[in-house]
Amino acid sequence: MDNKITAESFETLLRQLVSIKSPYFHEDEVMDFVNNWFAERGIPAEIHTFYEPKETKFHGKNVVGIMDSGKPGPVIYLGGHLDTVQLCNGWTKPPYEGVVEGEYMYGVGTLDMKSGCAAIMLALEKFAKDNFKDKSFKGKIVYHLVSDEEGPYGLGTVYIINDKIHNIAEEADFAIIAEPSAGFTKVPHPCLCLGARGGYNYTIKVRGKSAHAATPELGINAMVDASAIVSELEKIPPETDDKLGHSTPCVIRMNGGGAACSVPDYAEVEIFHHTVRGETQETIKERVDKAIAAANVRSKVEVSFRQSPAEGFDGGFDAYCIDENGEILHTLENTVEKVCGKPANLAYFQSIGDFNHIGGKLQIPTVLLGAEGDNFHSSDERVNLKSALEVAHIISEFLSDVLSD
Repeated sequence: MDNKITAESFETLLRQLVSIKSPYFHEDEVMDFVNNWFAERGIPAEIHTFYEPKETKFHGKNVVGIMDSGKPGPVIYLGGHLDTVQLCNGWTKPPYEGVVEGEYMYGVGTLDMKSGCAAIMLALEKFAKDNFKDKSFKGKIVYHLVSDEEGPYGLGTVYIINDKIHNIAEEADFAIIAEPSAGFTKVPHPCLCLGARGGYNYTIKVRGKSAHAATPELGINAMVDASAIVSELEKIPPETDDKLGHSTPCVIRMNGGGAACSVPDYAEVEIFHHTVRGETQETIKERVDKAIAAANVRSKVEVSFRQSPAEGFDGGFDAYCIDENGEILHTLENTVEKVCGKPANLAYFQSIGDFNHIGGKLQIPTVLLGAEGDNFHSSDERVNLKSALEVAHIISEFLSDVLSD
């Protein structure tokens, strides 16, 4: 029987996934579909449920599975998220039909990252048919397709870790997260991202003194002081990293005042600070304190970091890079060249995701490997089908290469 992953089988599965609306916090239907898809093919999988009681009250589902040879060998982790962002305005294509035009399929999540999940699923199907039944391999494959990656806390992976699902923190030797590495970085496919910046979200709270707007000198304008702090913060040189580039603080929200004809006595500035290796909450706070001192404001100022509602997580994402000389990475690079006929392009991702928890917090050597495409988190999102199919072939061949008995 021919177990080859075909363009037709890939396109069919991806269209099925895209047709199921799964914005974060609303993933139950797609999780049930994927779990049933695995069951119908005899691939070990089950639903992992979790509940976050503090901030979101979210009852979540992940699809988790493991193929264990029962023999010593590498433990390979495959990860992806089945949720998407909310549907935005501006679409000119049907967002949930998986319309194909030329080399591209259009739809919410086609690129980020249902194509990557489809690649993992089809690679696992082929491996199960070729190797799992008679256990003709060594080591283990652990696979987790999670919820809420696009949401505020990445709760799917957070609870995978906290609930010690398949004990990946202690056992996994290498991880592939099938995020669209080429699409994210605009580095041509095939692209391996060998690390990523991290990040922290924090708020500067500025408390001034109200007065009549006709006599502003009698008050302390919290909005003016907040603006001065932001101005000074942007003057501080970023931290730099030879792989990840430089850190980037970005103001994402600023509000205050609002009373008629009054000096605003309160303002808030929310900042997301993309970090490089070595940056922590403490080093970021030092930067903010330096800006506050330089601004010479009269308001009282408080800085608070967004905290994760889950135990063991501080609300941030750890920047990381892997060893470019790792043995399993070299096996993956050889597989890429075998499948694609050319060497992998190496890159480093500039933003955050579940991979920061796997590669950063858990320090598992973690690579991003995914398709080319455009418009992730935007209208007319699309994925290059040829590159996405090659990702499925790369993962499939890599599993055979690294776990051959």
